[in-house]
Parts: sequence; C-alpha cells; structure tokens
Amino acid sequence: MKQLLLIFGLLSAACLAPAIAADTSPDSKTAAKPSITAVSPRVQVVTSLGNFTIELNAERAPLTVANFLAYVDQGHYTNTLIHRAVANFVIQGGGFNADYTPKPAPVKVVNESGNGLSNVRGAVGLARSSDPHGGNAQFYVNLNDNAALDPSQTHWGYTIFGRVTDGMEVVDRIGNVATGSHGIIKDETPLKPVIIQRIERLPNP
Repeated sequence: MKQLLLIFGLLSAACLAPAIAADTSPDSKTAAKPSITAVSPRVQVVTSLGNFTIELNAERAPLTVANFLAYVDQGHYTNTLIHRAVANFVIQGGGFNADYTPKPAPVKVVNESGNGLSNVRGAVGLARSSDPHGGNAQFYVNLNDNAALDPSQTHWGYTIFGRVTDGMEVVDRIGNVATGSHGIIKDETPLKPVIIQRIERLPNP
C-alpha cells in the first residue's frame, strides 16, 4: 500500500500513516448541520478525459453529502484539477484551480467515517488533513479496495459518501495517466492536466 500524502499549505509529504491529502486554510470552519434535499442524489463529473456519475449516500453520510452538494451548487469544482492519480489506489480532485493554484474551501465537515461504508473500488470519499474533521471540498475515488482508509479502534478513517455508478472506465483511465510534480504539488499529479470542467446534479431517477 502506498503511503498517502498529507497536504498542508505547501503540500509537504507525511509518511507516518496512510492519509488522503486535503488542502487546508487557517480560516476553515466546521459546518454545523447542513440540510439535504434528496435521499440518493446523483451528480455527473465532467472531465477532460470523459464523464462519470456518482450516486451520493445521504442516508449514511448526510453531513458530508450536504457539504459536497453545497460546493457543487456554488460551482466550486468548475475548472479544477484532478491533481492526484495513483494507479490501483485513488484519484483525487477539488483542491486546485486549472492553473495549479489552491482553491479556497473554507467550510469543513464532521468526520462520518463510522457509517458502515468502506473504501472499496468505486467508492467516493472525502479527503482530509491529519485533523479527523479536516475534510472540506476535496474528494477521491478508490481504484481498488483500500481497507487501510477505513476507521478502526486505533484511528479515524475517511468518510465514504458515495459510489461511482457509471463511467468507472473513465476513472481508471485517469488513474493510469503519467504523473510527476508540478509547482507546489510535489508528487503524483498528472503531467498532462486532467480538468474537472464541472460537476452538475442529475435528475433523480
């Protein structure tokens, strides 16, 4: 299992424990109790390499889903990067603009990782810093089963709040692009930018 990076400010690597990296800002605050509008809302992630659909689990992760949809509705993800791609592990996005500058995301959300959902292939999770409740807008998609990211008696896990229901081949394609470093992103970023053109809600089935 690859070590995951904790991203703090200039994205210095951490190596003590598996962690999904999330950009943090000093004015970040924890969301109180956002509301949700649908039990199983769906969104489409439109990228420069194709589209994929995420079904959100508002029953198991109500705060995280509401937080994510608030960022979607604000247009936060428009023209942002899939800034991390690790084959057979995860792809990650929502933290950087297309010019590689950090995307402000001040609202954090309470960790809901003990909700019974696991980091299996296709599951969508909320990235965070070392702060268990440090997740904001960055999300990741598991390319493989990653049980080390689930909670245990000794550590907090990463909140799973949805799953890819269509377009997993696009997620795999993104996960297998050539990667390196670019600017303040020191590792594992696609050498040819993969752009999230937008994330949009889909009608309920």
